[in-house]
Amino acid sequence: MTVVETSIGRLEGLEEGGLAVFRGVPYARPPVGDLRFRAPQPPEPWTGVRAAFHFGLWAPQNAPADTLTGPPPAECGEDCLTLNVWTPGPEGRPRPVLVWIHGGGFTSGSGAALLYGGARLAERGDVVVVTINYRLGALGFLAHRGLTDDGAMGNWGLLDQAAALGWVADNVGAFGGDPDNVTVFGESAGGMSVCDLMAMPAARGRFRRAIAQSGPPAATTMARAEEHAAKLMAELGVTQPGQLRAVPVDALLAAQSAVARPRPGGGLPLLPVVDGSSLPMAPSAAFADGSAVAAPLLIGTNRDEAKLFMVADPKNRDPDEDVLLSRIERAFVANDVALEAKEVIDRYRVARASRGDPIDPRALWSAIETDRMFRIGSVRAAGDHAQRQPATFSYLFDWESPAMQGALGACHALEIPFVLGNLGVPGMDRFAGSGAEATALSERMMDAWLSFARTGHPGFAGIPNWPPYEVEERSTMVFGRTIHLERAPMDDERALWEKARP
Repeated sequence: MTVVETSIGRLEGLEEGGLAVFRGVPYARPPVGDLRFRAPQPPEPWTGVRAAFHFGLWAPQNAPADTLTGPPPAECGEDCLTLNVWTPGPEGRPRPVLVWIHGGGFTSGSGAALLYGGARLAERGDVVVVTINYRLGALGFLAHRGLTDDGAMGNWGLLDQAAALGWVADNVGAFGGDPDNVTVFGESAGGMSVCDLMAMPAARGRFRRAIAQSGPPAATTMARAEEHAAKLMAELGVTQPGQLRAVPVDALLAAQSAVARPRPGGGLPLLPVVDGSSLPMAPSAAFADGSAVAAPLLIGTNRDEAKLFMVADPKNRDPDEDVLLSRIERAFVANDVALEAKEVIDRYRVARASRGDPIDPRALWSAIETDRMFRIGSVRAAGDHAQRQPATFSYLFDWESPAMQGALGACHALEIPFVLGNLGVPGMDRFAGSGAEATALSERMMDAWLSFARTGHPGFAGIPNWPPYEVEERSTMVFGRTIHLERAPMDDERALWEKARP
């Protein structure tokens, strides 16, 4: 057993494989009762030694559509604001700290998921790894002017993340971590959160570096957020926003499922919101005008992100040209994309054919939606950030999943087990692959991420030279069957989207 002294009490963790592991550590007071839909409050101190042997409750959420991140949560509850720590030990010189923010569309997931275990990364890099829970769905991202707390009118889950980073700054030294060398990293909604935290006043000064995996800056407007809030209130028969604090969790989740379920091509209904206070401006605009935190940034996407979502709908698996056009038109309208769908399809077909890439309707659909949802926003963020932070780096992941006879390609979330070293999670071999080649790729990606966390540069002796990102060259490290540097990958497609840049 290992005991550490934190600012709010003593914690006892378990010794596992040469690491000390602390699970279910509270970083904020339970957001229940009158604290629901409010900013997180500091946790209550305790006396004696508190056991940190078991993960905390998952944030309330509806059952997931798949089990990619592990078994569906067995126990959820609003008392979910906990984190988990893997450390080589409290002794020795202060180590770099990596804080992982999980994805799940802002409606599902947990830092306790098997896929997100921090042991392999902590052991390989002699670093401290922290994973966190934060409020999800309506409880974390419902926004309304009638739910105001110290200026914030939403972003409760994002404020949770900032509070967790505050706990890390105050306490990670007791676990052997360096509070002045914290890297925040995450995937999908977690990557979006990383970018949003860079534009969030409450998170300033709480991390030194940032890694955004398949997660560009993302937020919605207050007007759209209140439309979703009105639908939820109508479903529940509630007339005043404050009454939502008394609605049972199960009823809130049922209403959320009825009116705010993510739809293919329709975007995420529950997102961080530009409320003018906790998030003063759109994060993408903060990157563009230079007001986002100027931290070193590593950002990238997977080649075939959208294929993971396409297979969920049987009608998507073998579309013809008419289906391709109608679906792209629908996605553009739903997401206010100021481009003509047919022109985009035609331009993608020409660009991909010139490189020898597939141009069948399914391949075009995946490429366009991957760019719309993930790659273009990430490329823009890299270019904007590089204007004032030379330590900006871009990657592209193109290892292909063996699942479904290769139908998933290099899909969304596929890089996670490689980055965290968790290819050995039960069943992961069917999704991510296995063997010496997969293991070697995972080791190289872990080492790149660890190098970035330690020095602000992801390069190391085991991969080609990795220059910073510049808008003229757009140097991008490609991780797949080979690891190589490419100049401006898929740049013809990127240039097309510039016509629709907000």
